[in-house]
Amino acid sequence: MKIKTVFAAALLLLVCFANNAKGQKAAFKTNLLYDATATLNLGVEFGLGDRWTMDVSGNFNPFRFHEGRRWKHWMVQPELRWWTCDRFSGSFFAVHALGGMYDVGNIDFLKFKILNADFEKMKNKRYEGWMVGAGIGWGHDWILSRHLNLEFEVAAGYMYARHDKYQPVNAHTPYIKDADRHFFGPTKLALSLVYVF
Repeated sequence: MKIKTVFAAALLLLVCFANNAKGQKAAFKTNLLYDATATLNLGVEFGLGDRWTMDVSGNFNPFRFHEGRRWKHWMVQPELRWWTCDRFSGSFFAVHALGGMYDVGNIDFLKFKILNADFEKMKNKRYEGWMVGAGIGWGHDWILSRHLNLEFEVAAGYMYARHDKYQPVNAHTPYIKDADRHFFGPTKLALSLVYVF
């Protein structure tokens, strides 16, 4: 129910701002870092004013890998940006929401830890659930040609996740149901190729 509320609010925000766009510039983009993890992704960004844009990105990974490894997920991330100079060039500050679902596990991160998240626990377990969150970020756009930009963004914030835990990984009945997880830390890292039109 919470996911539906987040998406409804994001869609309402998108529609409200889209009415003011009136033929402003727009852009399509792909996050090269997500591409490197076999995650399909696409973003669209459109101008709202001289220094404001709305960016909406989504990613999807439907794949299961060998030896029972899973990195299946989908996520939508609407983001409002304020540019320090002209939109689609230079630096920007952003605020975003996010929501999605995941089914991940049996992945060995070699004792990789980030703040309060211990990814080593994913080695022999599987987590299936949903997440919502919000964050603030900073980014920079470099103009490569008339229509092509390279964009970097980093953001941090809060995520709430609710999931079932499975062990062994391929079990059909969870050994812990409805576990909660609160996460403070990175919520976005992007190195994107952007086509501006």
